Amino acid sequence: MLFIPLPFVVTILLAMLLWQLLRKRETGNRTDQFFIVLISIYMVQSVLLGLRWGYEITAVLPLQILLASLIAGLAYLSFYSLTVPDSTLALSLKKIWPHLLPVMVIFSLLLFRRDLAALAIIVIFLVYGVSLLWLAFKGPDILIAARLDGVLRSYRAMQITGLMLIGSVIVDLLINLDFARNSGHYSPAIILVTNILSLLFLGTAAGVALNNRTNDESGGEAEPHAQAPSTEAALTTEQHVAIVAELDDLMREKQLYKDMELNLKRIAHRLRKPPRHVSEAVNRCRAMSVSVYVNNFRVEEACRLLRETDEPVTQITFASGFLTKSNFNREFLRVTGMSPKAFRSQMVTSDVRDNAPN
Repeated sequence: MLFIPLPFVVTILLAMLLWQLLRKRETGNRTDQFFIVLISIYMVQSVLLGLRWGYEITAVLPLQILLASLIAGLAYLSFYSLTVPDSTLALSLKKIWPHLLPVMVIFSLLLFRRDLAALAIIVIFLVYGVSLLWLAFKGPDILIAARLDGVLRSYRAMQITGLMLIGSVIVDLLINLDFARNSGHYSPAIILVTNILSLLFLGTAAGVALNNRTNDESGGEAEPHAQAPSTEAALTTEQHVAIVAELDDLMREKQLYKDMELNLKRIAHRLRKPPRHVSEAVNRCRAMSVSVYVNNFRVEEACRLLRETDEPVTQITFASGFLTKSNFNREFLRVTGMSPKAFRSQMVTSDVRDNAPN
C-alpha cells in the first residue's frame, strides 16, 4: 500500500487554495505576487516536511532551514504591501533587499557554522513576529490596500501570522528543552504536528489576505464598457480629483455609506468606473483607503444622530451604516478621540452650558 505522508495532504490543500485564489486574481496586479509566492513556498516547505519525516530523507533539512528564513520576511512584506497606497512602493528594491539579509545569513551559516543556523532562525522568526504584531498594533485602518469589507479579515490574518511566527519560536525552545531532558524523544512528533498546523494556519491567513485584496480590484460588476485593468491607461491627477468629487456627492446626496454591505465593487458600479480607479483616486487624493473614507462618513452621521436624537447607541450604530458595534466603537474613537457615550455626554453638557442664563 502506498504511504502518503500527512504533509503531502497539506500541500494538496494549499495548492487547491492557491488555485482558487489565482482564478480570481487580477492580471497585472504585481503586489499580489508576495502572497502568491508566500503560499507557494508554504507548499514547498510542506513537501520537504513530508520527505524529511515521512520518508526520512535528511538531505532536505538545509533547504528547509533556508526556506524558513525566507518565509518570515516574505510574510512581513506581504502584509506590509497592504499598508501602502501605491503598490509599486511596496515592491521597490529599497524596500525588499533588507529582508534578503536573513536568508544570506542563514545560507552562510549552513556553509560554515551549521550549529548556529537553528538559533539564527529563532531570532529571525521572533523579530518578524514582533514586527507584524507591531504593525497590527496600529489597527485595521493601516491596511489601506485591503478591500472595504475585508479589512478586518486581513487584519486578523496579519495578527495570526505574527502570533504563529512567535509560536514557532516557543516550539523551538520546547524542542531544545526536550533534547536537554529527554534526549529528543518527543521532538519528531512535536516538529511534525506543529509544522503541519503552522503551514495550514499560515497558508489560510495568506489566502484570506490575498482574497480580500483581489476581489475588490477585479472588474466585478463594473460597467461592461470599462476596459480591463491590465489595459487601462493611468489616470491623471485631474481625473482622480473628479472621481473623488463625484464620490463625495454620491455619499452626501444618496447617503450610500448607510449600506452596511457596501464594498468597493458596489461603489465603482454606481460611479460607472473600474474599482481600481476609484481606489487609486481615494488613496491619492485623500491619503486613505476606501474603507476609512466610507467610515468617516458613517462616523459623521453617527455624530449627528448622537447630537440631534435620543436614539440608543446600538440603533445609531446600524443607522449610520456600521455592521457591528465593535467596528463602530473603534472607528468612532479613531475619528473623534472618544467613545460614542462620552461624545453624547459632552454634547449634552455643552448644550446645558450654552443655554444657561448669564
